[in-house]
Order: sequence, then C-alpha cells, then structure tokens
Amino acid sequence: MVLVFYPFAFTRVCQGELCQLRDSIADFSSDDVQTLAISCDSSPVQARWAAEQGYTFPMLADFWPHGEVAKAYGVFLDDVGVALRGTFIVDKQGNVAHRVVNAIPDARDLEDYRKVLATL
Repeated sequence: MVLVFYPFAFTRVCQGELCQLRDSIADFSSDDVQTLAISCDSSPVQARWAAEQGYTFPMLADFWPHGEVAKAYGVFLDDVGVALRGTFIVDKQGNVAHRVVNAIPDARDLEDYRKVLATL
C-alpha cells in the first residue's frame, strides 16, 4: 500500500503530485499495491477535486477527528491543522517499508516509490 499524505486540495504542488500519480497509476495500482491519498480536507472537497482532476485512486478525508491518521503517522502539523507531504509504503504484513516526509512546499519524487515497490 502507498499512503500519500498531502496538505491541501486545489493547490499547485499537491495537484502536481497527484496528477503525476494519476498519470502513472499503473505503476502504483495492482493486485499487490493500492495507492491512497489522504488529507485533512473534508470528503466533499476531496470528491470535487478528484472529479475535476480525474483521480481514480481513493481520496481519504482525515477530517474528523481532525488529523488523527496523520498524527498516527507523525505528519500532522498542529499549528496549521494539515498533514505534511508524507509518503508511507506499507508491506503486506503491515510494516512501513519506506517513509519520506517533505515540508509543505517541497514536492516528492515518484521514482523513489517505484524503486521501493520493486523490492517488495
């Protein structure tokens, strides 16, 4: 499983990252791999954004209790109320096999995910 936390829907860097995922989803979706995008935005916001951008992977709302999933993964910013750009690749046993966390303005590289998934 690839968990992709992002801070805000409808923003430039988040949209760029998720559009790259959308355009490369064959690399991140199979019988063995499921990609999930997670933010603290509400479900209606996520649904609207997914429809506008053509995202076919699940978009999950960590809206209430606010940021609880992001907190569990250590990527929630209490002072802003959003998740950092955290990516977690979880193996079939439920162990985190790879973790990368970037600051809000810093986009991630999909090639890192590909390399890790190839080793699992």
